[in-house]
Amino acid sequence: MIHEMYFISFHRYFVVALLVLILFAIVYGCSNVKHQQSAVDTSKNTSIFGKNVFIFDDTMDPYRVKKTLKALHEQQRYREFGSERYALLFKPGIYDLDITVDYYMQALGLGRYPEDVTIRGAVQSTTSTSNDNIPNKVTTMFWRGAENFKVIPKDDKMIYWAVSQAAPYRRMHVVGDINFDKGSWASGGVLANSVVEGRAGLTSGQQWMTRNSSIGSWEGGNWNRVFIGVKGAPQDTWPTKPTTIIDKTPVIREKPFLTYTPSGDYAVFVPALRRKTSGPTWINADEDGELIPITSFYIANPNQDDANSINQALAKGKHLLLTPGIYKIDETLHITQPNTVVLGLGLPTLIPQNGEVALATLDIPGVKLAGFMVDAGPKLSPTLIEIGTEDVNSNYPDNPISLHDIYCRVGGAEAGLAETTLTINSNYVIGDHFWLWRADHGVGTGWLDGVNKHGLVVNGDYVTIYGLFNEHFQAYQTLWNGEYGRTYFYQSEIPYRPPSNKVWNDQGKPGYASYKVADYVQHHEAYGLGIYSFFSGEPTITNQVRVENAVEVPNHSGILIHHISTFSGKHGGINHVINGLGPSTEALELKHFDGFKGKD
Repeated sequence: MIHEMYFISFHRYFVVALLVLILFAIVYGCSNVKHQQSAVDTSKNTSIFGKNVFIFDDTMDPYRVKKTLKALHEQQRYREFGSERYALLFKPGIYDLDITVDYYMQALGLGRYPEDVTIRGAVQSTTSTSNDNIPNKVTTMFWRGAENFKVIPKDDKMIYWAVSQAAPYRRMHVVGDINFDKGSWASGGVLANSVVEGRAGLTSGQQWMTRNSSIGSWEGGNWNRVFIGVKGAPQDTWPTKPTTIIDKTPVIREKPFLTYTPSGDYAVFVPALRRKTSGPTWINADEDGELIPITSFYIANPNQDDANSINQALAKGKHLLLTPGIYKIDETLHITQPNTVVLGLGLPTLIPQNGEVALATLDIPGVKLAGFMVDAGPKLSPTLIEIGTEDVNSNYPDNPISLHDIYCRVGGAEAGLAETTLTINSNYVIGDHFWLWRADHGVGTGWLDGVNKHGLVVNGDYVTIYGLFNEHFQAYQTLWNGEYGRTYFYQSEIPYRPPSNKVWNDQGKPGYASYKVADYVQHHEAYGLGIYSFFSGEPTITNQVRVENAVEVPNHSGILIHHISTFSGKHGGINHVINGLGPSTEALELKHFDGFKGKD
Protein backbone atom coordinates (compact mmCIF):
# COMPACT_ATOMS: atom_id res chain seq x y z
CA MET A 1 0.00 0.00 0.00
CA ILE A 2 2.79 2.42 0.91
CA HIS A 3 4.58 1.66 -2.35
CA GLU A 4 1.31 2.12 -4.19
CA MET A 5 0.75 5.54 -2.54
CA TYR A 6 4.27 6.60 -3.41
CA PHE A 7 3.67 5.44 -6.96
CA ILE A 8 0.40 7.39 -7.25
CA SER A 9 2.01 10.47 -5.73
CA PHE A 10 5.02 10.18 -8.03
CA HIS A 11 2.73 9.60 -10.99
CA ARG A 12 0.75 12.77 -10.18
CA TYR A 13 3.91 14.82 -9.77
CA PHE A 14 5.26 13.39 -12.99
CA VAL A 15 2.08 14.27 -14.91
CA VAL A 16 2.03 17.79 -13.45
CA ALA A 17 5.71 18.27 -14.25
CA LEU A 18 5.18 16.97 -17.76
CA LEU A 19 2.26 19.33 -18.30
CA VAL A 20 4.36 22.25 -17.05
CA LEU A 21 7.14 21.30 -19.45
CA ILE A 22 4.70 21.02 -22.35
CA LEU A 23 3.15 24.38 -21.47
CA PHE A 24 6.59 25.95 -21.21
CA ALA A 25 7.56 24.50 -24.57
CA ILE A 26 4.39 25.84 -26.18
CA VAL A 27 4.85 29.29 -24.68
CA TYR A 28 8.53 29.37 -25.56
CA GLY A 29 7.86 28.06 -29.03
CA CYS A 30 5.17 30.65 -29.69
CA SER A 31 7.41 33.32 -28.25
CA ASN A 32 10.28 32.17 -30.44
CA VAL A 33 8.11 32.13 -33.58
CA LYS A 34 6.83 35.57 -32.71
CA HIS A 35 10.41 36.71 -32.22
CA GLN A 36 11.42 35.35 -35.59
CA GLN A 37 8.50 37.02 -37.30
CA SER A 38 8.64 40.39 -35.58
CA ALA A 39 12.13 40.82 -34.17
CA VAL A 40 12.30 44.11 -36.05
CA ASP A 41 9.89 46.74 -34.74
CA THR A 42 8.13 48.37 -37.70
CA SER A 43 5.27 49.88 -35.71
CA LYS A 44 6.68 53.41 -35.80
CA ASN A 45 7.16 53.43 -39.56
CA THR A 46 4.21 55.57 -40.60
CA SER A 47 5.55 57.34 -43.68
CA ILE A 48 3.88 57.25 -47.10
CA PHE A 49 6.11 54.26 -47.96
CA GLY A 50 4.64 51.88 -45.38
CA LYS A 51 5.88 49.92 -42.41
CA ASN A 52 8.84 48.14 -44.05
CA VAL A 53 10.58 51.37 -45.04
CA PHE A 54 12.77 52.85 -42.31
CA ILE A 55 13.56 56.55 -42.68
CA PHE A 56 16.51 57.95 -40.74
CA ASP A 57 17.84 61.45 -40.23
CA ASP A 58 20.97 62.61 -38.44
CA THR A 59 19.03 64.17 -35.52
CA MET A 60 17.86 60.73 -34.33
CA ASP A 61 19.30 59.03 -31.27
CA PRO A 62 22.35 57.14 -32.66
CA TYR A 63 21.82 54.31 -30.19
CA ARG A 64 18.29 53.67 -31.47
CA VAL A 65 19.42 53.80 -35.08
CA LYS A 66 22.21 51.29 -34.43
CA LYS A 67 19.83 49.06 -32.47
CA THR A 68 17.40 48.99 -35.41
CA LEU A 69 20.15 48.24 -37.91
CA LYS A 70 21.50 45.45 -35.72
CA ALA A 71 18.05 43.88 -35.38
CA LEU A 72 17.59 43.95 -39.15
CA HIS A 73 21.01 42.40 -39.67
CA GLU A 74 20.38 39.61 -37.17
CA GLN A 75 16.97 38.85 -38.69
CA GLN A 76 17.91 38.99 -42.38
CA ARG A 77 21.49 37.78 -42.56
CA TYR A 78 20.62 34.14 -43.36
CA ARG A 79 17.05 34.42 -44.67
CA GLU A 80 17.91 33.56 -48.24
CA PHE A 81 14.36 32.62 -49.16
CA GLY A 82 12.49 34.70 -46.60
CA SER A 83 9.39 36.76 -47.34
CA GLU A 84 10.46 39.97 -45.57
CA ARG A 85 11.57 43.00 -47.61
CA TYR A 86 13.06 46.26 -46.24
CA ALA A 87 14.31 49.61 -47.47
CA LEU A 88 16.56 51.83 -45.33
CA LEU A 89 16.34 55.50 -46.36
CA PHE A 90 18.80 58.07 -45.02
CA LYS A 91 17.97 61.75 -45.33
CA PRO A 92 20.80 64.19 -46.12
CA GLY A 93 23.22 64.55 -43.22
CA ILE A 94 26.26 63.01 -41.55
CA TYR A 95 26.02 59.68 -39.71
CA ASP A 96 28.56 57.84 -37.56
CA LEU A 97 27.58 54.19 -38.02
CA ASP A 98 27.99 50.98 -39.96
CA ILE A 99 25.11 50.06 -42.27
CA THR A 100 25.09 46.31 -42.88
CA VAL A 101 22.91 45.15 -45.77
CA ASP A 102 21.57 41.60 -45.89
CA TYR A 103 18.98 39.57 -47.82
CA TYR A 104 16.13 41.63 -49.29
CA MET A 105 17.47 44.88 -47.91
CA GLN A 106 18.28 48.04 -49.80
CA ALA A 107 20.15 50.97 -48.24
CA LEU A 108 19.55 54.28 -50.01
CA GLY A 109 20.91 57.75 -49.46
CA LEU A 110 18.23 60.34 -50.21
CA GLY A 111 20.54 63.12 -51.32
CA ARG A 112 20.56 64.57 -54.79
CA TYR A 113 24.24 63.57 -54.91
CA PRO A 114 26.19 60.96 -52.92
CA GLU A 115 28.00 63.68 -50.96
CA ASP A 116 24.70 64.73 -49.38
CA VAL A 117 24.52 61.62 -47.20
CA THR A 118 27.88 60.92 -45.57
CA ILE A 119 28.47 57.76 -43.57
CA ARG A 120 31.51 57.81 -41.30
CA GLY A 121 31.90 54.07 -40.92
CA ALA A 122 30.75 51.55 -43.52
CA VAL A 123 28.01 50.63 -45.96
CA GLN A 124 28.75 46.95 -46.15
CA SER A 125 27.73 43.35 -46.73
CA THR A 126 29.76 41.09 -44.46
CA THR A 127 27.71 37.93 -43.85
CA SER A 128 29.28 34.73 -45.15
CA THR A 129 28.91 30.98 -44.83
CA SER A 130 31.32 28.08 -44.29
CA ASN A 131 29.84 25.38 -46.51
CA ASP A 132 32.07 22.44 -47.46
CA ASN A 133 34.55 23.52 -44.77
CA ILE A 134 35.41 26.59 -46.82
CA PRO A 135 35.15 29.69 -44.63
CA ASN A 136 33.89 33.10 -45.71
CA LYS A 137 31.97 31.91 -48.76
CA VAL A 138 29.64 34.52 -50.20
CA THR A 139 28.49 32.60 -53.27
CA THR A 140 24.86 32.81 -52.08
CA MET A 141 24.85 36.37 -50.76
CA PHE A 142 22.21 37.62 -53.21
CA TRP A 143 19.34 40.15 -53.39
CA ARG A 144 20.53 43.32 -51.69
CA GLY A 145 21.82 46.71 -52.71
CA ALA A 146 23.34 50.04 -51.66
CA GLU A 147 23.04 53.36 -53.47
CA ASN A 148 23.88 57.03 -53.22
CA PHE A 149 26.18 57.39 -50.18
CA LYS A 150 29.55 58.91 -49.45
CA VAL A 151 31.41 56.50 -47.17
CA ILE A 152 34.43 57.52 -45.09
CA PRO A 153 35.89 54.38 -43.47
CA LYS A 154 36.97 54.78 -39.86
CA ASP A 155 40.68 54.34 -39.22
CA ASP A 156 41.21 53.64 -42.93
CA LYS A 157 39.57 50.23 -42.57
CA MET A 158 38.71 48.16 -45.63
CA ILE A 159 35.04 48.29 -46.68
CA TYR A 160 33.65 44.85 -47.51
CA TRP A 161 30.82 44.53 -49.99
CA ALA A 162 31.16 40.74 -50.12
CA VAL A 163 28.41 39.53 -52.41
CA SER A 164 27.45 37.54 -55.47
CA GLN A 165 24.59 38.05 -57.95
CA ALA A 166 21.80 40.64 -57.62
CA ALA A 167 23.72 42.84 -55.19
CA PRO A 168 24.79 46.09 -56.89
CA TYR A 169 26.84 48.86 -55.32
CA ARG A 170 25.67 51.98 -57.17
CA ARG A 171 26.21 55.70 -57.07
CA MET A 172 28.66 55.34 -54.21
CA HIS A 173 31.68 57.41 -53.17
CA VAL A 174 34.13 55.41 -51.05
CA VAL A 175 36.92 57.51 -49.53
CA GLY A 176 39.19 54.52 -49.11
CA ASP A 177 39.43 50.85 -50.17
CA ILE A 178 36.77 48.24 -50.89
CA ASN A 179 36.85 44.47 -51.37
CA PHE A 180 34.06 42.55 -53.09
CA ASP A 181 34.64 39.24 -51.31
CA LYS A 182 36.02 38.10 -47.95
CA GLY A 183 39.01 36.12 -49.17
CA SER A 184 37.08 33.06 -50.32
CA TRP A 185 34.52 32.05 -52.93
CA ALA A 186 32.33 34.76 -54.45
CA SER A 187 30.34 34.92 -57.67
CA GLY A 188 29.36 38.55 -58.24
CA GLY A 189 28.71 41.34 -59.01
CA VAL A 190 28.35 44.99 -60.12
CA LEU A 191 29.90 48.36 -59.26
CA ALA A 192 28.28 51.18 -61.25
CA ASN A 193 28.31 54.98 -61.41
CA SER A 194 30.66 55.16 -58.43
CA VAL A 195 33.96 56.50 -57.14
CA VAL A 196 36.45 54.46 -55.10
CA GLU A 197 39.35 56.71 -54.15
CA GLY A 198 41.57 53.84 -53.05
CA ARG A 199 41.93 50.24 -54.12
CA ALA A 200 38.96 48.23 -55.37
CA GLY A 201 39.02 44.55 -56.11
CA LEU A 202 38.64 40.88 -55.29
CA THR A 203 40.68 38.27 -53.50
CA SER A 204 39.45 35.16 -55.28
CA GLY A 205 36.01 36.19 -56.56
CA GLN A 206 35.05 34.56 -59.81
CA GLN A 207 33.82 37.57 -61.80
CA TRP A 208 32.92 41.23 -61.54
CA MET A 209 31.64 44.05 -63.75
CA THR A 210 32.52 47.71 -63.18
CA ARG A 211 30.83 50.39 -65.31
CA ASN A 212 31.07 54.18 -65.52
CA SER A 213 33.15 54.55 -62.40
CA SER A 214 36.42 56.01 -61.20
CA ILE A 215 38.77 53.85 -59.11
CA GLY A 216 42.19 54.47 -57.62
CA SER A 217 43.35 51.01 -58.67
CA TRP A 218 42.05 47.47 -59.20
CA GLU A 219 43.53 44.33 -57.69
CA GLY A 220 42.70 40.64 -57.84
CA GLY A 221 39.98 38.44 -59.23
CA ASN A 222 39.82 35.03 -60.78
CA TRP A 223 37.87 34.16 -63.92
CA ASN A 224 36.35 37.18 -65.67
CA ARG A 225 36.42 40.95 -65.02
CA VAL A 226 34.94 43.55 -67.33
CA PHE A 227 35.42 47.33 -67.13
CA ILE A 228 33.27 49.64 -69.26
CA GLY A 229 33.89 53.38 -69.16
CA VAL A 230 36.04 53.12 -66.01
CA LYS A 231 38.72 55.65 -65.14
CA GLY A 232 41.59 53.83 -63.43
CA ALA A 233 40.75 50.45 -64.98
CA PRO A 234 43.66 47.98 -65.11
CA GLN A 235 45.57 47.18 -68.27
CA ASP A 236 44.18 44.58 -70.64
CA THR A 237 46.63 41.70 -70.23
CA TRP A 238 44.31 38.95 -71.47
CA PRO A 239 44.67 36.05 -70.89
CA THR A 240 47.37 36.45 -68.20
CA LYS A 241 44.75 38.30 -66.24
CA PRO A 242 41.26 37.74 -67.68
CA THR A 243 40.20 41.38 -67.94
CA THR A 244 38.20 43.05 -70.69
CA ILE A 245 38.47 46.82 -71.06
CA ILE A 246 36.00 49.01 -72.96
CA ASP A 247 37.10 52.65 -72.81
CA LYS A 248 33.70 54.24 -73.37
CA THR A 249 30.18 53.14 -72.51
CA PRO A 250 28.32 53.33 -75.84
CA VAL A 251 24.92 54.37 -74.49
CA ILE A 252 23.45 54.38 -70.96
CA ARG A 253 20.75 55.87 -68.81
CA GLU A 254 21.58 55.51 -65.13
CA LYS A 255 19.05 54.04 -62.73
CA PRO A 256 16.32 56.36 -61.37
CA PHE A 257 16.47 56.99 -57.61
CA LEU A 258 14.41 58.41 -54.78
CA THR A 259 15.57 61.70 -53.29
CA TYR A 260 14.51 64.13 -50.54
CA THR A 261 14.35 67.73 -51.70
CA PRO A 262 15.37 70.85 -49.73
CA SER A 263 11.69 71.80 -49.53
CA GLY A 264 10.98 68.64 -47.52
CA ASP A 265 9.31 66.64 -50.29
CA TYR A 266 10.19 63.33 -51.90
CA ALA A 267 10.90 63.05 -55.60
CA VAL A 268 12.41 60.61 -58.10
CA PHE A 269 15.34 61.71 -60.23
CA VAL A 270 15.69 60.13 -63.68
CA PRO A 271 19.19 60.66 -65.14
CA ALA A 272 19.40 61.61 -68.81
CA LEU A 273 20.49 59.33 -71.62
CA ARG A 274 24.23 59.59 -72.33
CA ARG A 275 26.48 58.32 -75.09
CA LYS A 276 30.18 57.40 -75.27
CA THR A 277 30.96 58.19 -71.64
CA SER A 278 33.39 57.24 -68.91
CA GLY A 279 33.24 57.92 -65.19
CA PRO A 280 30.21 58.71 -63.01
CA THR A 281 27.32 61.01 -63.97
CA TRP A 282 27.36 62.97 -60.72
CA ILE A 283 31.04 63.80 -60.23
CA ASN A 284 30.70 67.55 -60.90
CA ALA A 285 27.26 67.90 -59.27
CA ASP A 286 25.72 68.94 -62.56
CA GLU A 287 23.91 65.76 -63.54
CA ASP A 288 21.33 66.13 -66.30
CA GLY A 289 17.93 64.56 -65.91
CA GLU A 290 14.35 64.98 -64.77
CA LEU A 291 13.08 65.41 -61.21
CA ILE A 292 9.60 63.90 -60.87
CA PRO A 293 7.59 64.83 -57.74
CA ILE A 294 6.36 61.96 -55.59
CA THR A 295 2.79 63.16 -56.13
CA SER A 296 3.11 61.90 -59.72
CA PHE A 297 3.60 58.34 -58.41
CA TYR A 298 1.12 55.77 -57.28
CA ILE A 299 2.67 54.30 -54.13
CA ALA A 300 1.70 50.64 -54.03
CA ASN A 301 1.53 48.62 -50.83
CA PRO A 302 1.47 44.79 -50.92
CA ASN A 303 -1.05 44.66 -48.06
CA GLN A 304 -3.51 46.96 -49.80
CA ASP A 305 -3.00 46.76 -53.55
CA ASP A 306 -3.62 44.17 -56.20
CA ALA A 307 -3.08 44.14 -59.95
CA ASN A 308 -6.40 45.86 -60.57
CA SER A 309 -5.70 48.87 -58.35
CA ILE A 310 -2.17 49.21 -59.75
CA ASN A 311 -3.39 48.99 -63.36
CA GLN A 312 -6.02 51.63 -62.73
CA ALA A 313 -3.34 54.03 -61.51
CA LEU A 314 -1.06 53.25 -64.45
CA ALA A 315 -3.87 53.79 -66.93
CA LYS A 316 -4.43 57.26 -65.45
CA GLY A 317 -0.83 58.18 -66.22
CA LYS A 318 0.68 57.68 -62.79
CA HIS A 319 4.23 56.46 -62.33
CA LEU A 320 4.53 53.47 -59.99
CA LEU A 321 6.56 53.09 -56.80
CA LEU A 322 6.48 49.57 -55.35
CA THR A 323 7.10 49.49 -51.60
CA PRO A 324 8.71 46.42 -50.00
CA GLY A 325 6.83 43.14 -49.92
CA ILE A 326 5.42 40.36 -52.05
CA TYR A 327 2.69 41.14 -54.57
CA LYS A 328 0.68 38.11 -55.67
CA ILE A 329 -1.01 39.33 -58.82
CA ASP A 330 -3.83 37.71 -60.78
CA GLU A 331 -3.49 39.77 -63.95
CA THR A 332 -0.69 41.39 -65.92
CA LEU A 333 0.55 44.83 -64.89
CA HIS A 334 0.29 46.87 -68.10
CA ILE A 335 2.61 49.80 -68.84
CA THR A 336 0.76 51.74 -71.53
CA GLN A 337 1.94 55.36 -71.11
CA PRO A 338 5.24 56.67 -72.57
CA ASN A 339 7.96 57.67 -70.08
CA THR A 340 6.40 55.71 -67.19
CA VAL A 341 8.78 55.04 -64.29
CA VAL A 342 8.35 51.86 -62.23
CA LEU A 343 10.70 51.97 -59.23
CA GLY A 344 10.98 49.37 -56.48
CA LEU A 345 12.11 50.05 -52.92
CA GLY A 346 13.51 47.17 -50.88
CA LEU A 347 13.32 44.56 -53.68
CA PRO A 348 9.52 44.20 -53.95
CA THR A 349 8.57 40.91 -55.61
CA LEU A 350 5.80 40.23 -58.12
CA ILE A 351 4.41 36.68 -58.38
CA PRO A 352 1.85 35.92 -61.11
CA GLN A 353 -0.81 33.48 -59.96
CA ASN A 354 -2.67 32.39 -63.09
CA GLY A 355 0.03 31.79 -65.68
CA GLU A 356 -0.02 35.38 -66.92
CA VAL A 357 2.89 37.64 -67.79
CA ALA A 358 3.68 39.55 -64.59
CA LEU A 359 4.52 42.88 -66.25
CA ALA A 360 4.27 43.97 -69.87
CA THR A 361 4.97 47.22 -71.69
CA LEU A 362 3.67 48.48 -74.97
CA ASP A 363 6.21 49.44 -77.59
CA ILE A 364 6.46 53.02 -76.34
CA PRO A 365 9.32 55.43 -75.61
CA GLY A 366 11.04 56.26 -72.36
CA VAL A 367 9.74 53.58 -69.98
CA LYS A 368 12.08 52.95 -67.03
CA LEU A 369 11.78 49.79 -64.93
CA ALA A 370 14.05 49.54 -61.91
CA GLY A 371 14.73 47.69 -58.69
CA PHE A 372 12.23 44.85 -58.42
CA MET A 373 12.02 41.06 -58.63
CA VAL A 374 9.62 38.70 -60.37
CA ASP A 375 9.17 35.12 -59.17
CA ALA A 376 7.50 32.49 -61.34
CA GLY A 377 4.09 31.48 -60.01
CA PRO A 378 2.30 28.13 -59.70
CA LYS A 379 1.01 28.11 -63.31
CA LEU A 380 3.16 28.28 -66.43
CA SER A 381 3.79 31.84 -67.64
CA PRO A 382 5.06 32.27 -71.22
CA THR A 383 7.39 34.96 -69.89
CA LEU A 384 7.57 36.88 -66.61
CA ILE A 385 8.39 40.29 -68.14
CA GLU A 386 7.62 41.32 -71.72
CA ILE A 387 9.04 44.51 -73.22
CA GLY A 388 7.09 45.58 -76.31
CA THR A 389 4.84 43.48 -78.48
CA GLU A 390 5.77 40.76 -80.92
CA ASP A 391 4.89 42.86 -83.99
CA VAL A 392 7.19 45.68 -82.84
CA ASN A 393 8.40 48.12 -85.53
CA SER A 394 8.94 51.43 -83.71
CA ASN A 395 12.30 53.08 -83.08
CA TYR A 396 13.10 55.40 -80.15
CA PRO A 397 16.91 55.63 -80.11
CA ASP A 398 16.91 58.97 -78.28
CA ASN A 399 14.39 57.90 -75.64
CA PRO A 400 14.64 54.13 -75.30
CA ILE A 401 13.09 51.81 -72.76
CA SER A 402 15.60 51.00 -70.00
CA LEU A 403 15.66 48.31 -67.31
CA HIS A 404 17.84 48.51 -64.17
CA ASP A 405 18.51 45.90 -61.46
CA ILE A 406 15.82 43.49 -62.63
CA TYR A 407 15.87 40.00 -61.08
CA CYS A 408 13.73 37.02 -62.13
CA ARG A 409 13.54 33.65 -60.39
CA VAL A 410 12.08 30.26 -61.21
CA GLY A 411 12.08 28.15 -58.03
CA GLY A 412 14.21 28.68 -54.96
CA ALA A 413 11.78 30.44 -52.66
CA GLU A 414 8.78 28.54 -54.01
CA ALA A 415 8.16 26.22 -56.93
CA GLY A 416 7.28 28.12 -60.09
CA LEU A 417 6.76 27.75 -63.83
CA ALA A 418 7.91 30.06 -66.62
CA GLU A 419 9.02 29.21 -70.13
CA THR A 420 11.12 32.40 -70.29
CA THR A 421 11.77 35.04 -67.64
CA LEU A 422 12.47 38.15 -69.74
CA THR A 423 11.46 38.79 -73.35
CA ILE A 424 12.56 41.98 -75.14
CA ASN A 425 10.68 42.76 -78.33
CA SER A 426 11.26 46.52 -78.56
CA ASN A 427 14.19 48.12 -80.36
CA TYR A 428 16.99 50.13 -78.70
CA VAL A 429 16.26 48.80 -75.20
CA ILE A 430 19.02 49.28 -72.59
CA GLY A 431 19.53 46.60 -69.94
CA ASP A 432 21.48 47.70 -66.88
CA HIS A 433 22.12 44.63 -64.71
CA PHE A 434 19.92 41.53 -64.80
CA TRP A 435 19.99 38.31 -62.81
CA LEU A 436 17.78 35.68 -64.39
CA TRP A 437 17.90 32.52 -62.32
CA ARG A 438 16.40 29.09 -62.56
CA ALA A 439 17.18 28.00 -59.02
CA ASP A 440 19.91 25.44 -58.44
CA HIS A 441 18.96 25.10 -54.76
CA GLY A 442 15.87 25.69 -52.66
CA VAL A 443 12.51 24.28 -53.79
CA GLY A 444 11.32 23.50 -57.30
CA THR A 445 14.78 22.74 -58.68
CA GLY A 446 14.23 19.26 -60.13
CA TRP A 447 14.64 18.72 -63.86
CA LEU A 448 10.99 17.71 -64.21
CA ASP A 449 9.63 20.45 -61.94
CA GLY A 450 8.90 22.76 -64.86
CA VAL A 451 9.39 23.79 -68.47
CA ASN A 452 11.98 26.53 -68.01
CA LYS A 453 13.63 27.03 -71.40
CA HIS A 454 15.27 30.45 -71.42
CA GLY A 455 16.32 33.22 -69.11
CA LEU A 456 16.41 35.90 -71.83
CA VAL A 457 14.99 36.10 -75.34
CA VAL A 458 15.81 39.23 -77.37
CA ASN A 459 13.74 39.82 -80.50
CA GLY A 460 14.29 43.58 -80.77
CA ASP A 461 17.07 45.29 -82.71
CA TYR A 462 19.82 47.51 -81.27
CA VAL A 463 19.39 46.14 -77.74
CA THR A 464 22.35 46.80 -75.42
CA ILE A 465 22.82 44.98 -72.09
CA TYR A 466 25.44 45.64 -69.39
CA GLY A 467 25.85 42.97 -66.71
CA LEU A 468 23.84 39.96 -67.86
CA PHE A 469 23.77 37.16 -65.28
CA ASN A 470 21.68 34.25 -66.61
CA GLU A 471 21.78 30.74 -65.20
CA HIS A 472 20.55 27.13 -65.14
CA PHE A 473 17.70 27.19 -67.67
CA GLN A 474 17.02 24.01 -69.61
CA ALA A 475 17.62 25.25 -73.18
CA TYR A 476 19.57 28.34 -74.31
CA GLN A 477 20.15 30.61 -71.33
CA THR A 478 20.25 33.56 -73.75
CA LEU A 479 18.60 33.44 -77.19
CA TRP A 480 19.30 36.54 -79.27
CA ASN A 481 17.15 36.92 -82.39
CA GLY A 482 17.47 40.68 -82.97
CA GLU A 483 20.00 42.55 -85.07
CA TYR A 484 22.80 44.79 -83.77
CA GLY A 485 22.64 43.44 -80.23
CA ARG A 486 25.45 44.11 -77.74
CA THR A 487 26.33 42.46 -74.43
CA TYR A 488 28.98 43.82 -72.07
CA PHE A 489 29.77 41.21 -69.39
CA TYR A 490 28.02 37.86 -69.33
CA GLN A 491 28.02 35.32 -66.50
CA SER A 492 26.26 31.99 -66.88
CA GLU A 493 26.20 28.56 -65.34
CA ILE A 494 24.49 25.99 -67.52
CA PRO A 495 22.02 23.69 -65.72
CA TYR A 496 23.32 21.52 -62.90
CA ARG A 497 21.27 18.36 -63.29
CA PRO A 498 20.41 17.34 -66.85
CA PRO A 499 19.56 13.64 -66.54
CA SER A 500 21.49 12.72 -69.72
CA ASN A 501 22.54 14.08 -73.09
CA LYS A 502 19.78 11.99 -74.59
CA VAL A 503 17.34 14.28 -72.80
CA TRP A 504 19.46 17.45 -72.87
CA ASN A 505 20.23 17.53 -76.58
CA ASP A 506 20.06 20.29 -79.19
CA GLN A 507 19.36 18.78 -82.62
CA GLY A 508 21.95 16.05 -82.22
CA LYS A 509 24.50 18.13 -80.29
CA PRO A 510 25.18 17.46 -76.59
CA GLY A 511 23.45 20.11 -74.50
CA TYR A 512 22.44 23.66 -75.37
CA ALA A 513 24.88 26.53 -75.75
CA SER A 514 24.53 29.11 -73.01
CA TYR A 515 24.74 32.10 -75.37
CA LYS A 516 22.99 31.58 -78.69
CA VAL A 517 22.72 34.11 -81.52
CA ALA A 518 20.19 32.99 -84.12
CA ASP A 519 21.65 31.70 -87.39
CA TYR A 520 20.09 34.45 -89.52
CA VAL A 521 21.45 37.37 -87.44
CA GLN A 522 24.01 39.44 -89.37
CA HIS A 523 25.35 41.78 -86.66
CA HIS A 524 26.08 41.11 -83.00
CA GLU A 525 28.79 41.97 -80.43
CA ALA A 526 29.57 40.54 -77.00
CA TYR A 527 32.46 41.35 -74.65
CA GLY A 528 33.71 39.46 -71.61
CA LEU A 529 31.74 36.20 -71.36
CA GLY A 530 32.15 33.66 -68.54
CA ILE A 531 30.34 30.33 -69.00
CA TYR A 532 30.67 27.48 -66.52
CA SER A 533 29.48 23.89 -66.16
CA PHE A 534 28.87 22.37 -62.75
CA PHE A 535 27.03 19.18 -63.57
CA SER A 536 25.96 17.53 -60.32
CA GLY A 537 24.08 14.41 -59.33
CA GLU A 538 25.09 10.79 -59.70
CA PRO A 539 28.69 10.72 -61.05
CA THR A 540 27.86 7.78 -63.32
CA ILE A 541 25.36 10.07 -65.07
CA THR A 542 26.96 13.49 -64.81
CA ASN A 543 30.36 12.28 -66.03
CA GLN A 544 28.61 11.53 -69.33
CA VAL A 545 26.81 14.90 -69.63
CA ARG A 546 28.56 17.37 -71.89
CA VAL A 547 27.74 20.58 -73.71
CA GLU A 548 29.05 20.90 -77.27
CA ASN A 549 29.58 24.69 -77.34
CA ALA A 550 29.49 27.35 -74.65
CA VAL A 551 28.60 29.93 -77.33
CA GLU A 552 27.02 29.54 -80.75
CA VAL A 553 26.85 32.39 -83.28
CA PRO A 554 26.46 32.66 -87.07
CA ASN A 555 29.58 33.01 -89.20
CA HIS A 556 28.87 36.49 -90.59
CA SER A 557 31.30 39.39 -90.83
CA GLY A 558 29.20 41.51 -88.49
CA ILE A 559 29.60 39.05 -85.59
CA LEU A 560 32.24 39.84 -82.95
CA ILE A 561 32.64 37.92 -79.68
CA HIS A 562 35.55 39.21 -77.59
CA HIS A 563 37.04 37.24 -74.66
CA ILE A 564 35.37 34.06 -73.40
CA SER A 565 36.24 32.19 -70.19
CA THR A 566 35.03 28.66 -69.52
CA PHE A 567 35.26 26.49 -66.42
CA SER A 568 34.15 22.95 -65.66
CA GLY A 569 33.35 21.38 -62.31
CA LYS A 570 34.20 17.84 -61.26
CA HIS A 571 31.85 16.07 -63.69
CA GLY A 572 31.22 16.29 -67.42
CA GLY A 573 32.59 19.24 -69.35
CA ILE A 574 32.44 21.61 -72.32
CA ASN A 575 33.56 20.25 -75.70
CA HIS A 576 34.26 23.59 -77.40
CA VAL A 577 34.21 27.28 -76.53
CA ILE A 578 32.41 28.59 -79.63
CA ASN A 579 31.15 27.07 -82.89
CA GLY A 580 33.31 23.96 -82.58
CA LEU A 581 36.39 26.10 -81.92
CA GLY A 582 38.56 26.41 -78.85
CA PRO A 583 39.78 23.77 -76.41
CA SER A 584 37.57 21.45 -74.41
CA THR A 585 37.16 22.29 -70.74
CA GLU A 586 37.52 19.25 -68.50
CA ALA A 587 37.17 18.64 -64.76
CA LEU A 588 38.32 21.62 -62.68
CA GLU A 589 39.84 23.36 -65.70
CA LEU A 590 39.65 27.09 -66.48
CA LYS A 591 40.18 28.13 -70.10
CA HIS A 592 40.42 31.55 -71.75
CA PHE A 593 39.68 32.04 -75.43
CA ASP A 594 40.30 35.25 -77.38
CA GLY A 595 36.99 35.18 -79.18
CA PHE A 596 35.45 34.95 -82.62
CA LYS A 597 35.19 37.22 -85.67
CA GLY A 598 32.76 36.03 -88.30
CA LYS A 599 33.40 35.76 -92.02
CA ASP A 600 30.80 35.71 -94.77
